[in-house]
Amino acid sequence: MATLNVPPLPPSPRDDAIQLYAAFKGFGCDTSVVVNILAHRDATQRAYIQQEYKAMYSGDLLKRLSSELSGKLETALLPWMHDPAGRDAIILRQSLTLPKNLEAATQLICSRTPSQLHYLRQIYHSKFGVYLEHDIETNTSGDHKKILLAYVTTPRHEGPEVNREMAEKDAKVLYKAGEKRLGTDEKTFVQIFSERSAAHLAAITSYYHSMYGHSLKKAVKKETSGNFALALLTIVQCAENPAKYFAKVLRKAMKGLGTDDTKLIRVIVTRAEIDLQYIKAEYLKKYKKTLNDAVHSETSGHYRAFLLSLLGPNQ
Repeated sequence: MATLNVPPLPPSPRDDAIQLYAAFKGFGCDTSVVVNILAHRDATQRAYIQQEYKAMYSGDLLKRLSSELSGKLETALLPWMHDPAGRDAIILRQSLTLPKNLEAATQLICSRTPSQLHYLRQIYHSKFGVYLEHDIETNTSGDHKKILLAYVTTPRHEGPEVNREMAEKDAKVLYKAGEKRLGTDEKTFVQIFSERSAAHLAAITSYYHSMYGHSLKKAVKKETSGNFALALLTIVQCAENPAKYFAKVLRKAMKGLGTDDTKLIRVIVTRAEIDLQYIKAEYLKKYKKTLNDAVHSETSGHYRAFLLSLLGPNQ
């Protein structure tokens, strides 16, 4: 469930474009107006505003925002202006090329559904003239590269149906490929994690726990490491409960000294129109603090106002 709060009768895109143009005029930018408009418009409305702005002022709204805003607000608001697939493509391109952020690329790829990845690959190629697989091939290595390539290219069922017998068999196969033997058969992990549906993987984890007394997640941590482990853990956690997974990612971004704003922005901006309400509920349940309060204490100024607007009411 999304947290994005759009007015029941929003102004027309033309009116929004006029308001934004007025906010840019004069000395300095009226940032509050920019945040108040754009943080309360959905992807379609934001696209129409950009079209109207271009038609009326012969200018690119994204370029204007980039020149008027700065710092963390600019970092958060510019990706927000894109549609979900376009945004994912931009984040991936930036994460896979210099300076590389393979954690971000891995978390993004391994938390998306097969249909989202299929569309993302098309958008990626049309935007950058290169295939996503090529950039993965060039910028990653080893088993990490194998799981990412398999995960983005393998078609997977998206329905809730599960073959229980096969799920139980897969749990046994993973045990034999990992904990039961000396060394790890990574190829088996890549095959099962990239070919099975989310519902099927969730069933595997249930069987694994009942048969071997601990979670598949624990086994993955024990048997693998680095970005390969991160990919497998992201896949299995998103199969079980994506909201809980993202709540953990957000907690990690804000825990300890300093805030990982890149991670904080990435999760809030990419999930606000999908399931941020569920993520907020999981965050409160696990950490006994609202996500809004956590974000409020870690951010400031217009950047804080923008993120809190996307988060919706404090609950």
